[in-house]
Formats: sequence, C-alpha cells, structure tokens
Amino acid sequence: MSVKTRVLRAATAAVAAAALLLPAACGTSNDAANDASVDSSDITQQTVTPGTLTIATGDPAYSPWVLNDDPESGEGYEAAVAYAVAEQLGFSEDDVQWARTTFDSAIAPGAKDWDLNIQQFSITDERKQAVDFSPSYYNPTQAVVVRQDSQYASATSIDDLKDATIGAMVGTTSYDFAKEAIKDDIQTFNDNAMLAQALAANQIDALVVDTPTAVYIVDSGQVENSVVIGQIPDSEDPQGMGIVLPKDSALTDAVTDAVNALIEDGTLASLQEQWLAEYTTDIPTLE
Repeated sequence: MSVKTRVLRAATAAVAAAALLLPAACGTSNDAANDASVDSSDITQQTVTPGTLTIATGDPAYSPWVLNDDPESGEGYEAAVAYAVAEQLGFSEDDVQWARTTFDSAIAPGAKDWDLNIQQFSITDERKQAVDFSPSYYNPTQAVVVRQDSQYASATSIDDLKDATIGAMVGTTSYDFAKEAIKDDIQTFNDNAMLAQALAANQIDALVVDTPTAVYIVDSGQVENSVVIGQIPDSEDPQGMGIVLPKDSALTDAVTDAVNALIEDGTLASLQEQWLAEYTTDIPTLE
C-alpha cells in the first residue's frame, strides 16, 4: 500500500469518527443547558456550593445568640433562626455548613464565600450599599454595663453618665445610640470582646451594647463584678437586625420571604421567648 493511500484512509477514518462524535457532543450541550434551566428555578442550587447553604457567624460567637460558640447545635437565638430560615429555603440541617467571619469583612463590598451571615447586624441604609439584608429578625434595645465598684454603678439617668468614659464597638448601632443619647466622645473598639476587656481593665467606665449581650457579659463573668445599670431610653433599633447576604444575591428574595413567614407564623416570637427572655426582662430604663 502506498503512502498516499494510507494517508487518504487515515483522513477518511478521522472524518467518520468526528461525524459519529458530533451528535453526542450536541446532545451533551443541550443537556447542560437543560440542567442550567432546572437549577435556576431551584433556590438550593443557587448557593456558593450548590445543594449546601453556607451560613457565617462571628468568631467567636457569644450567647445568647449562639450557645457555647457552637452554631451547629442550633442552640441560641441566631443559631435557631438560621436553621429555621434554612428549612424555609428547602435545606435540611445536614445541608447547612457553618463558617466564621469578622463583623467588618461581612458588610464590606465584594464577593463572599458564604450565602448568609448572621451576627447581630443592624440594618442601615449605608450598609445596604454594600450588601443585602433580610427583614429584621429582632429589634434590640441598648444597655449600659459598668463595674460594681465604679462611681457610676448607682447611675439611674443618662445625665449621671455625662462625665464617664464610654466605650462601644465601632460601626454599630450601639455606638450610634451612645453618641446620640449620652455624649459625643465615645471610645471605639473593634469587637465586643475587646470592649469587655477594656471595661474589665478599667480603661473605660462603661460600655454600651445591645441588651441581651449586656446581660450575658455580666452573667457570664466576662467582666467580673459588673452590672447592667439600665437600658438607654428610646433605643429600640427601628430597622432591627437582619441577615446579611452578598449584594444582589440570588437568595435575597427567598430569604426575605422566609423571614416574613417566620414572623407571620409566630416562630420568631417563640424563639425570642425561648432564647432571649431571660436576657431582656426586668432590665430598668435609664431616665
């Protein structure tokens, strides 16, 4: 057989093989398109990891929001809310994956490697420029914690705190209410753990945080020999705390519907009674 003949036969075989493969390739392309169409209508496939809902929280996460820094347990108000929302979205408990982030990075612009983030984020118009929010799942008040041996331990009014050195976490509603209600000069800290350490070390006279966190700081001994002297009057957050989602997330509408459903059927009220009642009742309001 000549070289020319062998080349012609090889070329013919290659063409035939390509012709056989072409329908299969076209069929695969159509299947992928069909799969994409199906996935786009299934919210569980719109997550960072399809079929898994990745929920982020703080590091560490504190009671009463997350008990024992263990969100997987579902114990604590925010952990319980997260699993209730997941169920509304069609995810089982086994489909939920937890992650940890800082407070600031969660509300910064840019891509995220999680689907939802829950760690007492107050809903603000400024933050809405960078991230999406669910409706409020809780509207907290703000409270003041001091050391029991402080000259401010007997304070019963806002005026009693005018000369105190006040601390709050930077960028929070607690800071805003402290600045508006007590005094302009508020010392800021990157997180509530550092804030509590500053009070314990006598670097500040008082701290302002949401009321459940304030009670936890006292009851847990995070600041030894401390006391909640009262809530700041008219400090209920009007917009409340929302679950954070990446900006323009495919899940935002579904999460909005989920939280609204949990409000309407009484689930959120029940969870608040279960996890927050002991942290919010019998707390006086400062005059």
